[in-house]
Amino acid sequence: MAGNLDMKDSKPKTRATKIGSVFATAFFVLLCALIIFPVFAGLLASFRPGTELIRRGLAINLDVSTMTLDNYKYLFGKNADSVKYFMWYKNSLIITLLSVALTLIVCYFVAYGLSMYNYKLKNFLFFLVIATMMVPFEILMLPMYKEMIKIHLIDTYAGVIIPGICGASTIFFFKQYMQGLPKELLDAARIDGCTEYGIAVKIMLPITKPAFAAMGILCAMGSWNAILWPLLVLKGAEKFTLPIGLNTLLTPYGNNYDVLIAGSMFGILPIFIIFLIFQKYIIDGMTVGAVKG
Repeated sequence: MAGNLDMKDSKPKTRATKIGSVFATAFFVLLCALIIFPVFAGLLASFRPGTELIRRGLAINLDVSTMTLDNYKYLFGKNADSVKYFMWYKNSLIITLLSVALTLIVCYFVAYGLSMYNYKLKNFLFFLVIATMMVPFEILMLPMYKEMIKIHLIDTYAGVIIPGICGASTIFFFKQYMQGLPKELLDAARIDGCTEYGIAVKIMLPITKPAFAAMGILCAMGSWNAILWPLLVLKGAEKFTLPIGLNTLLTPYGNNYDVLIAGSMFGILPIFIIFLIFQKYIIDGMTVGAVKG
């Protein structure tokens, strides 16, 4: 009797699980469609003439008769617009790579000091870090701009990179991640005669690869797509980043949609490549513990 009751009770649970799975699948399929739609529409628009884009907008109809490779031929050709585009592209690559590398290094060591050592004012210093996350960038923008003028970093890569290399959110992420790491590794390394710097770089840093991967992607996306701060700091067109440069193609006197759409699609590649590189460490490297009890 008890066995029959268990079988009867399991059937409604199985049905409810299946229904929930169907609704969850449908929800995520819809969510993926909403995310993919603008990318797919932009990709189709990059194969159409600028006049077709003005007339129809970002349509997803596959009209092969209006599709052409002229936009990409023009983008990769030898003309003034393509030269400026790849100059902006190079600037964005340099700023993004330097910004991500410096941000990860600086924030890692700050978070390491806040999570691995016990000292006075430790919690207060961490509170100050968190407090900066509550201040909108628009409030800090003017003081930082004046500071860049005083130290003569206007219209330089350093002026774009330096104010953002110590991000509070990145420090917070690293600290929360490292708090779950085994502290026994530090004691064992000290017994073996390893220096504090060696412990941070040779022992703890490799364990935090998943955190580096996740924050590397987020920092790269933020730096690559940033427009407000670079727009304030960079003055000459030869120093513009890709978002600023593409924005200059839209003027009251004419809009070069051919380069704009094709260039925007080609500009997605670096972030896509960075994600492919780092996803290995996110998926396969999520091993936090290194000490067996």
